[in-house]
Amino acid sequence: MTTPTTDDSWTVAGRTFRSRLIVGTGKYKDFAQNAAALEASGAEIVTVAVRRVNVSDPKAPMLTDYIDPKKVTYLPNTAGCFTAEDAIRTLRLAREAGGWDLVKLEVLGEARTLYPDMRETLKATEVLAKEGFLPMVYCVDDPIAAKQLESAGAVAVMPLGAPIGSGLGIQNRVTIRLIVEGASVPVLVDAGVGTASDAAVAMELGVDGVLMNTAIAEAKDPIRMARAMRLAVEAGRDSYLAGRMATRKYADPSSPLAGLI
Repeated sequence: MTTPTTDDSWTVAGRTFRSRLIVGTGKYKDFAQNAAALEASGAEIVTVAVRRVNVSDPKAPMLTDYIDPKKVTYLPNTAGCFTAEDAIRTLRLAREAGGWDLVKLEVLGEARTLYPDMRETLKATEVLAKEGFLPMVYCVDDPIAAKQLESAGAVAVMPLGAPIGSGLGIQNRVTIRLIVEGASVPVLVDAGVGTASDAAVAMELGVDGVLMNTAIAEAKDPIRMARAMRLAVEAGRDSYLAGRMATRKYADPSSPLAGLI
C-alpha cells in the first residue's frame, strides 16, 4: 500500500517536515492576513526577509505576534542583497537576533530580473557553510550550478521556476528534472509559481517542495489560494509517486476493440 501524502515527510539538514509547501511573509495587506494564509496553506516553514523585520520599535506590530516561531520554522532570507558580503552580514545579524542557522541565501545579480548572481552566491555559500550556517540556496535552473552549490555546502538547492514575482510558471522542466536527478540534497522550486497548476507541475518533476509568496499574497483571495496551493502540492507529489502513464503518438482505446459485435 502506498504511503499517503500526509505521511510523506522530507528532511533538510536533519529537520523533518510534512508539508512540502513553504510560504513567504511579504506583500500581504497585514500580518493577520499573512497568518491566516499560512494556516490555510498548511506550511510549516515561512521565509522572512531579515531587512524587513522590525527589531527596533517595540510598539509597532511584529510578525512574531501573529506567527509563532515556536510552532512554525522561520527561514531568514537575504532578499535585497546584491553581493556575497552583504548577504553574509545580513545572515550573521539574523543569527545574532534569533539564533537561526537554517537560512535561505539569495544573492541577486540585478534589480530588473532578480536573477541570482551565481559567482557571488557560491562565494557566500562557502563562507556561510564554514561558519556553521545551513544555507538553502536560491539559484538558476542549471544542474551544473546546483552541484557546485551542493559541493560548497548548500543543504538544499532552490532553482527558480521563472523570475521572482512573475507568476509565469515553470519555464524549464528539463533542467529542473536534471537537477533533481543529480542532487543528493533537497531540491525546491523557488520563484515563478503563479497558480495551483504551476505548483502541481513543479511537484510532478520530483522536487522536494515549492516555495512561493506573490502567488498567494497577490491573489484576489489569498486564503483560498493558499488552500489551493496546499492541495496542488499534495496532488503533484502523489502524481509523481504514482508514476505517470507512458505517452504515445497515437490513440489507445480505454475499452478493448477486440470481440466487438
